[in-house]
Amino acid sequence: MGTESGGAGCGGGGPAEFERLVSEAMKRCRARGEAPAVWSAEVANCVVSRGLELPSAELGQFLVSRLSSNFGEPSLWKFLDHAMASRLISSLHALCLLTPRVLSSRQAQPEAYRLYLDLLARYTFSLEDVPSKASRDKIVRAIDANLQLSRIYGINVGELGHTLVIFFFSTIVSLIDSTMDDWGLQIAPVGRQSGSFGSMEHHQRNVDISSQDNKRSGHREYMRNMNSLIAMEVLENLTRSRKALALLRLVHMNMPDKFNGLLQRLQFLEACKLPSPNLISAKEVLARLSSNIHKVLAFESDLKRSFIGMFLDIRSIKNVPCSDSGSALSACWAPFDIYMESAMDARQLPLTSTTAILTETIFSLQALNRASWQETFLALWLSALRLVQRARLCILLCIVPLAIADVLMDDIDLSSTFSCDPSACILSDLGHGHRIDEKVHGLRRNGLISSLQLLGQFSGLLHPPELVQDAANSAAAKAANFSSKQMKGNDSVGIGDHDVLVKCGGNMRHLIVEACIARRLMDTSAYFWAGYVPTSVMSIPDSSMKEMSPWSAFMEGGALTASLINSLVATPATCFAEIEKLYYVALNGSNEEKSAAARIICGASLSRGWNIQEHVVKFVVKLLSPPVPAGHNGPQSHFVDYMPMLTALLFGASSIDTVHILSLHGVVPEVAAALMPLCEVYGSLIPLSSCESRASEEPSVYMVFSAAFLFLLRLWKFYKPAIEGGAIGAELTLEYLMLLHNSRKSFASHDSAPQNEVNSSTNQTSSTSDEHVYIDNYPRLRAWYCQNRICIASPLSGVCSGSPVHQVANKILSMIYWKMTRSTSSSGNSSTTPPNSGVGGSPISAGEEPYQRPVLCAWEVLEAIPFVLEAILSACAYGRLSSRDLTTGLRDLVDFLPASLATIISYFSAEVTRGIWGPVPMNGIDWPSPTQNIESVEYEIKEILASAGVNSPSYPSGVVPMLPLPMAALVSLTITFKLDKSLEYIHAVAGPAMENCASYCPGPSMPIIGSLWTQKVRRWHDYIIVSCSRCVLQQNKEALAQLVRSCFASFLGPPDDLNRLLTNQPCLNGLLGDKIAALGVPLSIAPGLLYLRSCRFIQDKQYLSDTIIRLVVEYGSKLATQCTETSSARLKSGQASLSLAAARIKEVALLGASLLCSAGKMQLAQELFQETIPTWLLTSREEKHGEGSFASCMFEGYAMAYFVYSTCAFTCGIRVRAAPWTYSRRSHIIGIHMDFLAGVLEGNMSLGCHPVTWKAYISCLVGLVVSFAPAWVREVKHETLGRLARRLWGWHELELALSLLERGGFATMGHLAEFLSVID
Repeated sequence: MGTESGGAGCGGGGPAEFERLVSEAMKRCRARGEAPAVWSAEVANCVVSRGLELPSAELGQFLVSRLSSNFGEPSLWKFLDHAMASRLISSLHALCLLTPRVLSSRQAQPEAYRLYLDLLARYTFSLEDVPSKASRDKIVRAIDANLQLSRIYGINVGELGHTLVIFFFSTIVSLIDSTMDDWGLQIAPVGRQSGSFGSMEHHQRNVDISSQDNKRSGHREYMRNMNSLIAMEVLENLTRSRKALALLRLVHMNMPDKFNGLLQRLQFLEACKLPSPNLISAKEVLARLSSNIHKVLAFESDLKRSFIGMFLDIRSIKNVPCSDSGSALSACWAPFDIYMESAMDARQLPLTSTTAILTETIFSLQALNRASWQETFLALWLSALRLVQRARLCILLCIVPLAIADVLMDDIDLSSTFSCDPSACILSDLGHGHRIDEKVHGLRRNGLISSLQLLGQFSGLLHPPELVQDAANSAAAKAANFSSKQMKGNDSVGIGDHDVLVKCGGNMRHLIVEACIARRLMDTSAYFWAGYVPTSVMSIPDSSMKEMSPWSAFMEGGALTASLINSLVATPATCFAEIEKLYYVALNGSNEEKSAAARIICGASLSRGWNIQEHVVKFVVKLLSPPVPAGHNGPQSHFVDYMPMLTALLFGASSIDTVHILSLHGVVPEVAAALMPLCEVYGSLIPLSSCESRASEEPSVYMVFSAAFLFLLRLWKFYKPAIEGGAIGAELTLEYLMLLHNSRKSFASHDSAPQNEVNSSTNQTSSTSDEHVYIDNYPRLRAWYCQNRICIASPLSGVCSGSPVHQVANKILSMIYWKMTRSTSSSGNSSTTPPNSGVGGSPISAGEEPYQRPVLCAWEVLEAIPFVLEAILSACAYGRLSSRDLTTGLRDLVDFLPASLATIISYFSAEVTRGIWGPVPMNGIDWPSPTQNIESVEYEIKEILASAGVNSPSYPSGVVPMLPLPMAALVSLTITFKLDKSLEYIHAVAGPAMENCASYCPGPSMPIIGSLWTQKVRRWHDYIIVSCSRCVLQQNKEALAQLVRSCFASFLGPPDDLNRLLTNQPCLNGLLGDKIAALGVPLSIAPGLLYLRSCRFIQDKQYLSDTIIRLVVEYGSKLATQCTETSSARLKSGQASLSLAAARIKEVALLGASLLCSAGKMQLAQELFQETIPTWLLTSREEKHGEGSFASCMFEGYAMAYFVYSTCAFTCGIRVRAAPWTYSRRSHIIGIHMDFLAGVLEGNMSLGCHPVTWKAYISCLVGLVVSFAPAWVREVKHETLGRLARRLWGWHELELALSLLERGGFATMGHLAEFLSVID
C-alpha cells in the first residue's frame, strides 16, 4: 500500500527508503513517549530532507496504510489527528484513503470507527492550500487511484475541488448505507447504486465475528449500536452548513441520478420502522438530516438578503385582466403581443419557425415573471386573441397550440428542475432516450386546462369574426352532441354529427379547444366544463341533416369532378388522413388528378385548416420535390413528368398569404432547397415555338420556370444593392438559406426525438429536399446568381460582339422593337423611331414574323437581359426611345418571360443606388403624373405619422415631381400589371422591391409612387399610405428616434411624468392599437404597430439599437428619483416603492428588448453583446449631480442588465438545449460578453460609466443569469467564471459568486473550493 502513490518525488532512495525513515522517526518518538507535536516535527524533518513538499501525499499514504494494518494503536490515531491539524498531510487525502478502510471494518473495529467519525466531523471542510500544482496533482491522482472516482462517476477527476465534492457526497451515501446495514435494513438494488465506498470490493474487510461473540464485551456492542446513531449525527451536523449545501447542489445539478439515489435512501429510512425501540431517537436525527438534504432542492439563496437579491426577487405586477377585453393584462407579458404582431407582417418571411421562437419566449417569460403555468398560458391566449380583431387566426389556432405542445413535451432537464417535493419527481421514459419529469409535465398540462377554463370569462375577446362564425358554431355543436350522447348513453340510435344546431354561442374558445384536442394537448373532457356547451341548442330532425362533407365523399372514393374539386378547394380538410390521401393522388393520379390534388392542397386546407395546417405545410414542401416515378426512364428529368402537378402547386403556393403561412412554419429553407432543382431543370428546357405554345393548352415551360424562379427569389433579398453590404448578415444570400437547410438536416439526423405521424407515413418516399443541397450543384442557377450579384455590385461591363450572349440580347431587342413599331403604327404616332442598332451597336433584325419570339431556354434569356436593359435605358435617356415605348418594351419582356422581372428589378435597383441617371419629370406627358392626388397623399402621410407621434418633414409645394430614370421606368412598368389573382406571384416580387428601391432615391420619392398606385388601385389606399409612411422612417433618423420614443411613451407614459410612471398601468392598446380604422375614418396607426411594420427595413440598425438603449437607461434613471435618494441604505427602507420601481424597470427592459428583437433578432443581439453595451460602459458620459444621482446610476445599471438579459433570452432561449436556430452562437455571444466583464473587473480596461452603474449592471446581470438562465453559465469558460466569481467576492457578493460557480458544472468545482474557507 505504501507505494501506490509513486516514488518520483521521494528522493534518491525511492518510496521504500522514505517509509523507512518515517517509520524509524515514529518508533523513536513512541519509545520516548513524545507528544504528537514532537512526532510531527520529527516526521516533518524526514519529509523535508527527502525534498518533498508539505502537505505530503507520500506521508499521507504511508500513515493511512500503517493505521489500516493496526486500527487499535491509539498513538497512530493521535499522530494522524495532529498531522492533519498541522497541515503535515492533506486532510482530504487522509479522509479519502481512510473512509473505505474504516467502513469495511466498522463491526470488527468499532473504536476505530468512532475515531474516524470524529476526524470526519472536524476535517471534512478543511481544504489545505497545497502550494504547487505538482503536489495537488499527486494528491488527486492518489485519491482517484485508490477510490476509482473517475470510473465510478464517469468524469475526469482532475482537481482537488472535484475530489472534495465527490468525496463528500460519497461519504454521505456510504455512511447511510453502512448504517442501514447495521440496522438490518435492505433497500432495493435500484436505490443502491454505485457511489458507496462500502461497495468497493478491493477494500472489503468484513470479518466473521460470530465466533468472537463470547469474547465481545458489552461495551463494544454498545459502541457498535451507538456508532450508527453518531454517524447520522455527524452527517446531520455536516449537511447543516452552507458549505455542504454548496457542494451538494453541485452534485444535484450535475449528477441528478446520483442525487436521486440519495433521496431514495432517505425516503426509505423515513418510511421504515427501526427494529430497536432504543433507536427511536435516531428518527429525529434522520428527520433533520433529510431536511438538510432537501434544502438543496428547495434552495433559496442567501442572495435575497442583499439588495440585488431583493431586487431580483420582486415579482411582476400581475393585474387581474378585465373579463371583457383583457386589456389590463400585466405589462410583463407584452412581449407575447409584440412578437405575434410582428410575425403577422406578411412582407416578412422569417427563416425560423414561429412556433420555435414562441416556445422559447414562453419559457423565458414564465421564468422571468416567476409565473405559474396557468398564468403563462392565459396570457398567451389573451395575446393571441387580440390578433383576431385584425382577422389573424393562424397564430391563435395553429402556432400557439403547436408552441404549447412543444412546452408540454419539452425534455425536462433535471439539473434545472427545482422541486420542493422530490417524492413527486418521478421519471418516465418516453422512448428514444427521452425522459420527462411527470410532476412538471402534469403541472404544465393542468396549467393549460385551467387557463382555457378561465378563458371563458373574456367574452369581449371571444366573439368570432364572420369568417369563422360557422366553424365556431360547428365546434360548439360538436361538444353539445358529444355531451348529449354521453348523457343518453352510447347505445342511442339515430344521432348524427349534425343532430344539434347552435343558434348562437359558438365562440373562439370552442375553436381553441378543438385545436388543442386535435393535437392531443387535452381530451374531450373539456366538453363537460361548466358553461362550455351553449344553452341555446336544439335538436333538429333527421330529415334536416346537412349534406355530406365533400371530404367524406373524397375519402369514400368519389371521382374528382369539377364540382367536388371546387368544394374541396373551398373546404378545409378535417384530419391528417384526408391530406395524406390527397398527397398520394398528387403523386400517382392521372395528370388531371395530379393538378386537381395540388390545387386542393393549396386551398382552404392550407389557409384555414388550422387543426392540421402543420401537416399540410409539410406535404406541400414534399410535393415540391416529388420522387422519381416508377416507370420513368430516359435522360429527361422526372420533374418534367410532374409538370401539371407542379404548375398547380407553384401557382397555388405562390400567393402572398400562402408564402407567409409557409414562413410561419419555418420551412423557407426547405422550400428554397426544393425550388432550386425545379429552376435548374425548367430553366434549361427549350420551349415550344411561339405558335405551338399559344395553341397548346399545356402549361408552358416559361410559366413553370417563372413561377418557381420568382417564388425562390422571394425567399431572400435578391435585389439588395451593394450599399447595404450585408448589414443584416448572411440572411440576404441564397448560400445562407442552403447552409441553414443543410444544418437542419444534420441536426435532425442526430436528433433521436420520436417522429410524428407525418414523418412516419411519408418518410418512406425519398425526397431531394431531405438531402444536403448546395448551389454549386446547379450550374445554370449559380451562373445567374453570380451575374446578379455582379450586376448589383458594379456597373455592367460590355459584351463581346458576336458572343452567344450578344446574339441572344439582339434577338430580344428585335422582339421588343417589333412590338414597339407595331404599337406605334397602329396608333398613328410616329414621334419615336426605334434605333437601328442593338447591343454594342450591331444591327438588329426588324423582319421578325408576327408573334415570332426567340425560342431559347430561360437561362439564356436571363443572362442577356441586363444588356438589353442597358441598351433601352440608354436609348431613352438620349431621346432615341420614348418613355411610353420603354414601358411597352419592358412589359412585353415580362409577358414573354415573367421571370425576367427579377433581373429588371435587380438592374434598376442597382442603377438607382449608383445615382448615375438623371431625374425625369413625372408630368403626365413623358411619364405618368401623380399630381391628381399627391397633395392628399402627402397630407395623409403626415397625419399617419402624427398619429404615431412623429413629426414628418414637410414636402415642397409647386415643384414638378421627379424620379430617377430607372425608378420611373420601374414604377411605370408595375402599374401596367393587371390586378389579377393569377398575377399575385409577380406583384409579390415587384412590391417590396419597388419600396426598397424608393428608399435609395434622393428626395421624397415614395409619395410620388404612392400617388400613382392609389390612382390605379383605390382599394389599396390605406396599405399604400402606410407603406409611404414607412419610407420616411427609413430615410430620416430623427423621425425614427421620435417613433421609438413614442412607443415607450404610449406604453409606459412620458419619462418626465413620474407619477404616471409608477401609478398608471402600461397601456398595450396605446402601443399596438385595439382595432382597425373603419372605412371613412381618418387613417391612424399606433406607434408600436408602425414600428413593427418598419423596423426590419431600417438601414442603420446600430442607430436604432443606441436609441432604444438610451430610452431604457433614461426611464431607469427617472424611476429612481421617485423611490428614494442619495444612498442604498435609504433604498432598502422604501420597500413598497422599490418593489413598484423594480417591476417598472423590468417592463421598460422587456419593451426595449422586444422592440430590438423585432428589428434584427440574432444579429442585433450579437452586436448588442459584443459592441453596443461595451461601448456604453466604457464611454464617458455626463455625470448626474445632486439629489438622486446614486439611485439614478444604480437603476440605470439594473435597467441595462434586464434589457441585455431579456434580449438574449428572446433570441437564444434559456433552456439547456439551445434554440435550434442559434446553434453555437449562443455560447459565443454570452462567452464574449462575460470575458469582457471579467476583463474590466480585472482592470484590463478603464470604465467610462459611473462605478455604481457598473456594479449594478454586473450584479444584476449575473443574478438574472443564475436565477433564470443557469444553462448559460455552462457555456462560459470556467476560467472566466472563476475570474468573475473572485471579483464578485471582492465586492462582498459571496452568495452571487457561489451561485455562479454552482451552475458552472464540474469544471468550476476547483474555483468553488477556493471559497469554502469564507462560507459561513
